[in-house]
Amino acid sequence: MSDLNGTIMQDFHWYSSNDGTHWQTVKDRAKELAETGITAVWLPPACKGSAGSFDVGYGLYDLFDLGEFDQKGSVRTKYGTREQYLSAIKALQSAGIEVYADVVLNHKDGGDATEKVRGLPFSRDNRMQPIGPLQEIEIYSRFFFPGRQGKYSAMEWNWQHFDAVNYNNHKPDQQDIVYLLEGKSFDNFVSLEKGNYAFLLGCDLDYDNEAVRQEIIRWGKWYLDTTGVNGFRLDAVKHIASWFFAQWLDEMRQHVQRPLFMVGEYWTEYTETLHWYINATGGRMAVFDVPLHYNFHRASRAGGYYDMSKILDGSLMQQQPALAVTFVENHDSQPLQAMESVVESWFKPLAYAIILLRREGYPCIFSADYYGAHYRDQGRDGQEHEIWLDSHRWLLDKFLYARKHHAHGDQYDYFDHSSVVGWTRLGNQEHPQAMAVLMSDGWGGSKWMEVGKPNAEFYDLTEHIREPVYTNEYGWGQFHCKGGSVSVWLEGSVEG
Repeated sequence: MSDLNGTIMQDFHWYSSNDGTHWQTVKDRAKELAETGITAVWLPPACKGSAGSFDVGYGLYDLFDLGEFDQKGSVRTKYGTREQYLSAIKALQSAGIEVYADVVLNHKDGGDATEKVRGLPFSRDNRMQPIGPLQEIEIYSRFFFPGRQGKYSAMEWNWQHFDAVNYNNHKPDQQDIVYLLEGKSFDNFVSLEKGNYAFLLGCDLDYDNEAVRQEIIRWGKWYLDTTGVNGFRLDAVKHIASWFFAQWLDEMRQHVQRPLFMVGEYWTEYTETLHWYINATGGRMAVFDVPLHYNFHRASRAGGYYDMSKILDGSLMQQQPALAVTFVENHDSQPLQAMESVVESWFKPLAYAIILLRREGYPCIFSADYYGAHYRDQGRDGQEHEIWLDSHRWLLDKFLYARKHHAHGDQYDYFDHSSVVGWTRLGNQEHPQAMAVLMSDGWGGSKWMEVGKPNAEFYDLTEHIREPVYTNEYGWGQFHCKGGSVSVWLEGSVEG
């Protein structure tokens, strides 16, 4: 990350507009984001997906098409053209913001032609026991990218480059079966959910195949040379053999000879599994702190009956902070999405105060929480729902200000009450002003906390409480917060 108190913005959500203006919007607000305190932006997948301009980017079709070729019904991607993408990256970097590219290396989707092969059927929910004999299947496993015609890479893909699929042209309505292709095995060193969770969707890349490994390495170098990004957000890493990423990340860093930030999306509530993955990849990448997100989700749904003294328990923020990317919500957990686990709006300011104003972790703000969002989609109940997500920008801007100027130095924790918890930051030589944060998921209250500044005045940056707090001669103050709320107390007067 770019500095000690860096902050990432995930600058998209699942339902971001597909009118092709996103890259231009990103470019237009680069300077504003930098002034707000954002130091890195995670951009959505820029490669052409199987649904063309309607694809969020995770149905990956062609890694080498950044919105340049007429493929899958459009030249542009959902977000715009290659030229606009490269221009947005330059604008962000010129404003002093690092750029992290979202890359999908697990699968391909939307093949250009079918092949008849043999496959062993498995249930989606059990990859250990076949549910029938080896049988002939017809699959969309030929990828020759007609619009690109060999530019950037001459490699054409066929069934031998994949190990499993979930679509059989002989049974087009039956997509709950995973077919392991003849002579192949599911990758090892992946998530053990479903027995073996190597297969996720589409045509699963076979990383035991030398040609596949070399092409993905070659592509990564091409992508870095073409875009100049500062790092990667790696999608769906739980489904890919962990040993490959150790090799791939080393190759990428060696190629550019500069720091490259890497964060993997390994979606699990189990911290032990995340520790395993960090060790398996030799500490080469950070991972998202999914357990902390679920703590926020549960606390927000508990109606004030969550034990706030345990809000950090089982999180990477608590156990391995140097490699934890902390977040409140993202495109997978937002309403109506695959990992829906919503953090209710009232609790989001408390959750964001935790990830932005504490010493541990590298926080990521979700754009739908910053700008708000409105969309419709079908839920798991089969009904259409209209969703409104609140904008928390006013408070988030204040938290970003506090993070930049006050979240420094020693940290004293006061997680000693089931409802009212807080912490203080004492400041350092460069940023000497102290800060106290107090929050409650219940009725509110107060707490004596040490800030190391005797006889000093503190004001509530959130403006929830108007009266200042004065510390005693020992540098302790009685700080307050309202019910279901957070107050951020900064040293100095309101005018100052």
